[in-house]
Amino acid sequence: MSGTTAAADRLRRRAAGAGANRWVVLVVLCVSLLLVAVDATVLHVAVPAVTEDLRPGAIELLWIVDTYPLVCASLLILFGTLGDRVGRRRILLLGYTLFGIASAVAAFAPNPQMLIFARGLLGVGGAMIMPATLSLLRQVFPDRRERALAIGIWSAVAAVGAAVGPLLGGFLLEHFWWGSVFLVNIPLMLVSLPVGRLLLPESTGDRDGPWDVVGALLAAGGLFGVVLGVKRLGGGETALSVLTVGPLVVGAALLVTFVRRQRRRTHPLVDLRMFARPAFSTSVGCIVLAMLALVGLELIAAQYLQLVLGLSPLATGLRLLPLTFAAMAAGLAGARMLRRFGPRRMVSFGFCVTAAAVVLLTAMGGRDNPGLLLAGFALLGFGLEMTLFGAYESMLSESPAAQAGGAAAIGETSYQLGAGMGIALLGTVMNAAYAPGLADVPGVPAKASGAAANSLGEAYGVADQLGGPVGAALRRAARDAFVHGLHVTLLVSAGLLLLGAVMALRLPRVMHCEEPPVELPAQREAERPRVSA
Repeated sequence: MSGTTAAADRLRRRAAGAGANRWVVLVVLCVSLLLVAVDATVLHVAVPAVTEDLRPGAIELLWIVDTYPLVCASLLILFGTLGDRVGRRRILLLGYTLFGIASAVAAFAPNPQMLIFARGLLGVGGAMIMPATLSLLRQVFPDRRERALAIGIWSAVAAVGAAVGPLLGGFLLEHFWWGSVFLVNIPLMLVSLPVGRLLLPESTGDRDGPWDVVGALLAAGGLFGVVLGVKRLGGGETALSVLTVGPLVVGAALLVTFVRRQRRRTHPLVDLRMFARPAFSTSVGCIVLAMLALVGLELIAAQYLQLVLGLSPLATGLRLLPLTFAAMAAGLAGARMLRRFGPRRMVSFGFCVTAAAVVLLTAMGGRDNPGLLLAGFALLGFGLEMTLFGAYESMLSESPAAQAGGAAAIGETSYQLGAGMGIALLGTVMNAAYAPGLADVPGVPAKASGAAANSLGEAYGVADQLGGPVGAALRRAARDAFVHGLHVTLLVSAGLLLLGAVMALRLPRVMHCEEPPVELPAQREAERPRVSA
């Protein structure tokens, strides 16, 4: 009797979760995403304080910053597909728990090694949370019109999180110690965990066949190697270094093995046939290309604002806010634009708007022009969000409901890989255009010129050491060379964006909304006829 009552209680809870207001579910999922997005950027402003307190070496400091995105990107496919198998809600709640515990460990880390370990745990928690939020959206909003609006809100929250991170970190550091940037996660997790347990419906994909553990490990190892190699390239490491080439080669070999294994298996971890759908493969390519063109550009723009125009970090963050507000506006209006214009025109037009913004920003020079920066960053944010919104929505809608976790993981992995490759590629372009301008500055020794050619920050340091007219000449030459390099990088970025506009022409012309409703497992169980004893 007690067993029957317990089963009935579980059934009522599951049915209640399935029938919960989907917009409330969206709020819970957006809070999840906000935490992950903020944590990806909040540490950046705390690096000087961490360095002063924990005294990490150069390699340890690099791992403190990079461990979180590196681990997160590596494990997205593993946890996305595991959620399809054991339950997306279950993986999300486990991610909440781990994220909260790791935040506490990071906040009170007594040494660099413990902080690196905690950042790795945060990456594991983030990899559990990110694909689960998107795949649950796929299930909770079976109607494509409503799902498009939900994804628009979701993506707007992502834009807010990326911008709020540095501002929140700066505020906390003014009033508390550096560990407070991690402690802010814990109250939100303490609220999200019981609310998510109560309101979020459980959903799974196709459970036929065993979960491919070997394939999951191949994907994780391959992505770790590729992302690590790309990050080293983006950090200025030589392409011929063993520590750069080695991870890239091993990672690529593991990913090739993973793909071959998935093609042979009856029940693959990731159904690669999704890539045979033009809309899915094109959407993934558009996500990669958009991030490839823009993430490295944002880093260079931040350096321009601080080192060329002399703005403070807070003023730099405020100058970049129009980009965030425009992205929020595009996300909220994205569903209506998608219905009216269709994926093809929306994504292609988004690429063109972003390219136009990038070309407009080539007018940036050695003097501040607030109006130009406002217009350029606003167009940049609006066009980028149009592109990413249309691409994400098309990718998710073209994937089978049973593969929602795997599809979401592929999208997030594409985002991370595109961002890493963008930093590496555009950073290389920037350095190639910047360095020649410092080769023949009168009165500057060759060794000093070589050091100044590494970056604008180093050039200013060398100029201060030289002092006098020679130092002033080096400073002017470095500033002019950086602006020239920025213009070249902007033009290369615009070319990549126009290539994306052409690629987007393979997307569907119209937004097909005839998709039949997808019932959640709890709904099917609740509605199943009962046979009385």
